[in-house]
Amino acid sequence: MLQRCRLLILGDEIMVDSTDRAFHGNHQYGIGYEPTYSGANSLFRRQYSRDLEGVDIVTWGVPYDLSVTNRPGCRFGPRGIRAASTNVAWDGGPWYWDFDPFEKLRMVDYGDCTFDPGFPMEIPETIYREAKNILASNAFLLTMGGDHSVTYPILRAQAERHGPISLIQIDAHSDTWEENPKRFDHGSMFYHAAQEGILNAEHSIQAGLRTYNAKSHGFKTLTAEFVHEQGVAATVAKIKEVVGDRPAYLTFDIDALDPAFAPGTGTPVCGGLTTWQAISLIRKLTDVNLIGADVVEISPPFDNAEITALAGATLLLEMTCLVAAQR
Repeated sequence: MLQRCRLLILGDEIMVDSTDRAFHGNHQYGIGYEPTYSGANSLFRRQYSRDLEGVDIVTWGVPYDLSVTNRPGCRFGPRGIRAASTNVAWDGGPWYWDFDPFEKLRMVDYGDCTFDPGFPMEIPETIYREAKNILASNAFLLTMGGDHSVTYPILRAQAERHGPISLIQIDAHSDTWEENPKRFDHGSMFYHAAQEGILNAEHSIQAGLRTYNAKSHGFKTLTAEFVHEQGVAATVAKIKEVVGDRPAYLTFDIDALDPAFAPGTGTPVCGGLTTWQAISLIRKLTDVNLIGADVVEISPPFDNAEITALAGATLLLEMTCLVAAQR
């Protein structure tokens, strides 16, 4: 039985769980309570486990940043997100949603993908195999990057189950720069995924773009100006129009946010979305047939006061609530 400790607040005695709930205790359901400043930093204080029987949603870190083209450091992204997530794992469930997602879903933190950085060309295959093993449990996979290239092997594993996937990409960059021969790069992986039939480009959409690429390669695009001028509701309507009821994967590059809201990233671009716009957009995707999601490119060495990591953790919690609402 989970050990308990007593806490006095304004003269009222309440019972709280002891720290390190990520490692012990029967708390698969309900968000629970643990001091934000102590304890093991699993995502949202969920239990660390690789036993996926009966699990609804698996969170997983991929601490890889060898394909970045500017500032490195997002290999520390999963660690930073987990630490910041203690600020949003509050008893009673997150604001806006009228439920505790962890009373609807059993979620575990699977830990991080393990690979040898001394063999960089083998890493995508390693990520793919581990993603495939997790997906075999039929759990929803929620991934923490890592640079954006980690999405490619995950999409490959998802496409084996669902066929060509519709991508919902929130990003400052298109990541569809054409290249030959193929390279494993965080700016070209969606071009290759579309060419290989992993993605259905015609029914995929990129929102928040504010960097130049002469070719869309069939992807529908919405600039940051569209989001700012037309609003979140119009953006979501366009997303749903393009994606329809097809299996869709949501990938959120944190540089979609303006550097004022996400300074800790490798390739920041001014003129981006606000944190509120991003959160509101995710909340409105309830009618989308979502099969997986990730948040990538958070680089704690360039962050200030955990601003970027907190934004990433909050977006992941909103995605978790979205999955819970759909079920």
